[in-house]
Amino acid sequence: MVSQETPAKRSTAKIQVRGLNFYYGPRQALYDISLGIAEKKITALIGPSGCGKSTFLRTLNRMHELVRQARAEGQLLLDGEDIMSMDVTRLRRRVGMVFQKSNPFPKTIFENVAYGLRVNGYPKGRPLADLVEASLKRAALWDEVKDSLHKSAYALSGGQQQRLCIARALAVNPEVLLLDEPCSALDPIATAKIEELLFALRESCTIVIVTHNMQQAARVADYTGFFLMGRLVEFDETKVVFTRPRRRETEDYITGRFG
Repeated sequence: MVSQETPAKRSTAKIQVRGLNFYYGPRQALYDISLGIAEKKITALIGPSGCGKSTFLRTLNRMHELVRQARAEGQLLLDGEDIMSMDVTRLRRRVGMVFQKSNPFPKTIFENVAYGLRVNGYPKGRPLADLVEASLKRAALWDEVKDSLHKSAYALSGGQQQRLCIARALAVNPEVLLLDEPCSALDPIATAKIEELLFALRESCTIVIVTHNMQQAARVADYTGFFLMGRLVEFDETKVVFTRPRRRETEDYITGRFG
C-alpha cells in the first residue's frame, strides 16, 4: 500500500491515523486507512456515495460510538494523544462537528450558541452575551442576526441555519472542525458564504470537510483524500490530486468516468 501520510508531514500534523479499520457489526466499511491531517489547513475528503468518507469523519471525534455494534480498530492520535482512550466529552470539545443537514435546536438564535458554553462552563469574567457575539462573528453571521437574537433559529434561511450550527460548534473553541457535506442542501450564494467562512476559520482551526462537490474541494482544500470502496486510494496536496493524480481510479473519478 502507498503511504498516505506524506503531505501532512510538510507541516505540523494535528491528527495522525494509522491502520484504521472500521466495522458495522460483521461488515467492514474502512480498510487500513493511514493519513496525517495538517494543522490549520483544510483537508477535503471526496469519493462516490457509500465509499466511507463520512464514516471516517465520525471516527475522528468518536461519533461512530452512537451506532450500535460499530467499532474502530487502529490508531488515531490528536496531538499525539490516543483519541480512543480520551474522555469523550473532552474530545468533542476539542473536535467539533457540523452535519450535512443543519440541525439548530428548537431555541432562540442566542440560546443555540449559548448552549454549548453553558454545558461546558464558559470562562469566568466574560459575559455570556460577549461570547455568543464572538462566536456569531467568527461564523460570519452576527451582522445578519444581531437584531433578532431572541427569535427562533428556525426563522433563519437554510444557509443561515448552517452558519448558526457552525457558530454553535465554534463557541467552545474547538481545535478541529469536522464538516460532513455542509453545503449539500444550500444554494450557490449560501455555499459561497460557507466557503468564505472556511478560509477565515483556517487561521485558527484545523478543518476536515466531506464533500461530493469536487469543484468545492478544488476551491477550498489544501489537501484532498480520495476514498473508494472503503479505501483511501490517494491523498496529496489538492493541486496534485486534481492535476497530476497518481492513481488511475482517482483520474477516472475526477474526470467523471464514474461516481
